[in-house]
Amino acid sequence: MENINLIDSFAEFKELKNIDRATLMRVLEDIFRNMLIKRYETDENFDIIINIDKGDLEIWRNRVVVEDEEFENPNTQISLTEAKKIDTDYEVGEEVTDEVKFKDFGRRSVLALRQNLSARILELEKDHIFTKYKEKVGQIVTGEVYQVWKKEILVLDDEGNELILPKQEQIPSDFFKKGDTIRAVVIRVEMKNASPYIILSRTSPVFLERLFENEVPEIFDGLITIKNVVRVPGERAKVAVESYDDRIDPVGACVGMKGSRIHGIVRELRNENIDVINYTNNIQLYITRSLNPAKINKIELDESNKRANVYLNPEEVSLAIGKGGLNIKLASQLTGYEIDVYRELEKEEEEDVKLEEFSDEIEPWIIAELNRVGCDTAKSVLELSESELESRTDLEIETIRDVLRILRAEFE
Repeated sequence: MENINLIDSFAEFKELKNIDRATLMRVLEDIFRNMLIKRYETDENFDIIINIDKGDLEIWRNRVVVEDEEFENPNTQISLTEAKKIDTDYEVGEEVTDEVKFKDFGRRSVLALRQNLSARILELEKDHIFTKYKEKVGQIVTGEVYQVWKKEILVLDDEGNELILPKQEQIPSDFFKKGDTIRAVVIRVEMKNASPYIILSRTSPVFLERLFENEVPEIFDGLITIKNVVRVPGERAKVAVESYDDRIDPVGACVGMKGSRIHGIVRELRNENIDVINYTNNIQLYITRSLNPAKINKIELDESNKRANVYLNPEEVSLAIGKGGLNIKLASQLTGYEIDVYRELEKEEEEDVKLEEFSDEIEPWIIAELNRVGCDTAKSVLELSESELESRTDLEIETIRDVLRILRAEFE
């Protein structure tokens, strides 16, 4: 009965676990040989025959026939008298082979063997999952939402392996419920409490990059290269692309006819606004493209400090900065330059006053913060409401009100 239970045990693992035949054979033989060593102090004279397909095994012991008076080790020798009882034709020096039954080991040994087998198979399965997903880091996987918690979502792949999508790796507008299909990129795989811990992300720039590879054949084939990806998940993203074939328009290929290719990506990212930009080594042109749709008049570069002063007409400043400052923030990340925008005053606006002239009433760090968002004159600040200034800058509302009061007094 113990023999049957043991056979059922590893036959079950053979069917259910994703372990290759050679590995399973090696593990089984290793476990059984350890059991033999514990009982007989050696496994050298034992043959283990495992049939994975049928789910059964046999253990045979080989002993040499010796004269009765020379008999010393019952594990490796058998006396001539005992050998004759098995077959009268046996002679000294010949080898006797007999099958070892599991019942001979005792119930406790067999139970320990089963537990050892279960532990080793489980360990192998965990190693297999860890290795499999370690190779998938940076790739998109699809799974089914199994459980939604406050800080993370438990996702099961098509083999039932557990994947984790933390809250901080979800797009702010993501909403999933049990049974939903979810796509995300594998960003990290680690061992936690002796089990593989697989982390997914939908906010990583790599996720957006892989989505483009899936939707745009030219990128997948290497005709178009993605040079850089920056994004504020769920809000806005900028993707710089380059083609090594002059016949291919990289931006047009990524967007597709009437936006057919990019629409699927935008939907997957919860209507994230995606700007596709033609990459260039000309940094001034690169910055100009990255600030699209704003029209740039002039750019002053400080190469050593990686800063760029961008001058625009007053009506273009808000376009360059973008809603919540996202456009200029992403343009800076994309190009690697800290970008500051400045208004170029029209002639009729000459009566405007530079903010620096208010340094005796307004602290320099406040003026610097206003300059950072393109407000370098009194009128450029007064044109914006309190709420707009609060959303674009890091200034407190009380500070903004004090500044507006001081500036209005100048013109009054």
